Amino acid sequence: MLRKLIILLVASNFTVTNIAISFAQEQSSEPLFEYSEINHPVIGSKGMVASHNALSSEITAEIMRNGGNAIDAGAALGFALAVTLPRAGNVGGGGFMLIHVAKLNKTIAVDFREFAPEAANKNMFFDKNGEVAVMDPSYRFSHKSSAVPGSVAGLAHIVENYGTMTLAEVLAPAIRLARDGIVVTYDLAADLSRSVRLKNNAAALKKFYKPDGSNYEVGELFKQPDLAWTLSEIAQNGVDAFYKGSIAEKIVADMEAHNGIITMKDLAAYKVIEREPVRGTFRDYDIVAVPAPSSGGTHVIQMLNILENFPLKEMGPGSAEAIHVTAEAMKLAFADRSKYLGDPDFVDIPTEALINKEYAKSLAAKISLDRATPSEEIAPGNLSIYESDETTHYSVVDSEGNMVGNTYTLMFSFGSGVVIEGTGILMNNNLGNFTLRPDIPDAFGLMGSENNMISPFRRPVSSMSPVLVSKNGIPFLMTGTPGGSKIISANMQMILNVLEYGMNIGDASVAPRIHHQWYPEELLLEGGISPDTISLLRQKGHKINFNKNSAGMGSLQSVMSKDGLFYGYSDPRRPGAKAVGVE
Repeated sequence: MLRKLIILLVASNFTVTNIAISFAQEQSSEPLFEYSEINHPVIGSKGMVASHNALSSEITAEIMRNGGNAIDAGAALGFALAVTLPRAGNVGGGGFMLIHVAKLNKTIAVDFREFAPEAANKNMFFDKNGEVAVMDPSYRFSHKSSAVPGSVAGLAHIVENYGTMTLAEVLAPAIRLARDGIVVTYDLAADLSRSVRLKNNAAALKKFYKPDGSNYEVGELFKQPDLAWTLSEIAQNGVDAFYKGSIAEKIVADMEAHNGIITMKDLAAYKVIEREPVRGTFRDYDIVAVPAPSSGGTHVIQMLNILENFPLKEMGPGSAEAIHVTAEAMKLAFADRSKYLGDPDFVDIPTEALINKEYAKSLAAKISLDRATPSEEIAPGNLSIYESDETTHYSVVDSEGNMVGNTYTLMFSFGSGVVIEGTGILMNNNLGNFTLRPDIPDAFGLMGSENNMISPFRRPVSSMSPVLVSKNGIPFLMTGTPGGSKIISANMQMILNVLEYGMNIGDASVAPRIHHQWYPEELLLEGGISPDTISLLRQKGHKINFNKNSAGMGSLQSVMSKDGLFYGYSDPRRPGAKAVGVE
């Protein structure tokens, strides 16, 4: 009986009901949330931060909630990571930032790369027979291996010129973390337990391990009083404390005691350089990145220029055809990198030729769709007619449209393994980023030229480069990654995944990556690529090597501004990372 009544009611109201249903269907034709993707970015309404450490990301978000802009927050994050992520976050290293200042509508490349001390020279790591052991402690893991740090100067520079807070306010969270301690995470405990060389330096042993030399366990409190002192000195006395004052004196005293070569003159001579970003386009988008001595920006744009000549979207992401042409573009760009890149304050860099669209077309024409070109058949291109592993990255955006992308490094994990006595400062080993001889690869297996050989006050070539993507003059994506030479390929693939293949930043970050750097002759593949695809690549002549350490393929930290909201995603390839939205 009840069933009949329902049928009669429905029948009697057929027209009204149909109208209602039709209206509802029309209104819901586009869902409020799209669940077709597998990986979903974090969403914020007033800002976003993505970094390799969850605690530091939370602190950065709080800076913005308390009225600081993205530039204040970016500097605070850089100092905080020196406490929470000591393998890569630092005050004893250097790097490159890309900042977009909304009120100026201007994007600025900030070069705070380390430079070689005055006593450095191209023969300093060779023995009497003219040979060098690339893993010799004096080359990679000693006071002598350190270049003059730029991180403190770089972070202070953006606060003083483009921030809204004082340097002391920006430093306060990092000082508190160092003084009061942080809870040891699984990530930090694992890092310290396997970093044996830290125990070879007395000050590092004291800083990173218990009084009896044992490891910190997960959940224990880890305090860094010497680093708290260093950060407090900077907060109270400014950058001069590090480069001319009390901290500088401790650095130089430790160098003199251990055959290091950094002097008071070297530290006092350090300067941050604002450079004009390198700019390119891909399809309908503008690409802005850091120029030389970073090679990352130039060659990301060069690779995109080459790939613009191929129907990648039709080939399909992850297909053998798309992987093949992408790998071939990488080889051509890395060959050019080996010859032309250096410190632009010392050598002329043909940047405009390297990113020239016609030059890219000439390189694209060399790519066979059926055959992988052996590396020995590839040489750096003729530009004359076109003339006109431990690093971290974070990205920050605020409600005003300011953006910061910072990639900075100690070079290797925990740098040289040297801590400056009484300061808690872990030093870089970035002299290893110079080219010793054109026939000797650098720390990351990259070939170089005379343009990148050790010389006083010269900055070594780097792959580090935050990248900003804009459309119609409006910035919407900031991304970057650690990963040595793989920084360039990871950044480029992130951009391809978003712009060419239409992925959200979560899916774009997680998608399996590839890498080819010309030499050695190998195409590195992450897991997740189809065995059928791998077979087709081998048929084309690619020498496949599987990258067993996914962290080695980078760890993208990306933020996006779109449709009035902010999206963030932290690459899962390294543990402990987190994107945090600001509400």
